[in-house]
Amino acid sequence: MNNISYQKLSPKYFKQVIALGNKVHGDGYLNDESILAWTNRGISNNINCGYVALRGEALIGFRITFAAEHWQRDQWCSPALWQTDEDKCCYFKCNTVDEDFRGFGVGKQLLQLSITSAKQQGAKAGVAHLWKQSPNNSAVAYFTHCGGELVKSHPDKWNEESKQDYNCILCGHDCHCEAAEMIIYFD
Repeated sequence: MNNISYQKLSPKYFKQVIALGNKVHGDGYLNDESILAWTNRGISNNINCGYVALRGEALIGFRITFAAEHWQRDQWCSPALWQTDEDKCCYFKCNTVDEDFRGFGVGKQLLQLSITSAKQQGAKAGVAHLWKQSPNNSAVAYFTHCGGELVKSHPDKWNEESKQDYNCILCGHDCHCEAAEMIIYFD
């Protein structure tokens, strides 16, 4: 698709990122505080791993990635299965593309830009939790097509968040969606 440009994620785009994130993932997915915190977690050595996709002035997609040293492993992570140094793994927090622009390579380009920046930061791999209930399991299919490998499946990954402010677009405030923990090795 023509006329799509890619820029580093910055405060200039926060309002549009919040709106698209909440539209695609559900109300409460992003807010002013979380987008600032998530963006800052993607910056290391003055290199930003976050990107936006624009068509003209309209934001049509974004990728948020946390630098290897700026994210906490939790009960949903399986570092013993990653086959690489845990401290050299960035975290692909989310990749979001407006429904009207899916299937044109926007998500793949956002991921590739993020990988390039993460490698410059010193990362050797990237971990993600993909939403298995996405339409036709497209999130897992896309990530697999980009080189991702399944590590482990995690039922109820977002349940605790849904009982707070997150309103899952499928389950509401009692989310039972499953996450596919996946990894992409950079070299």
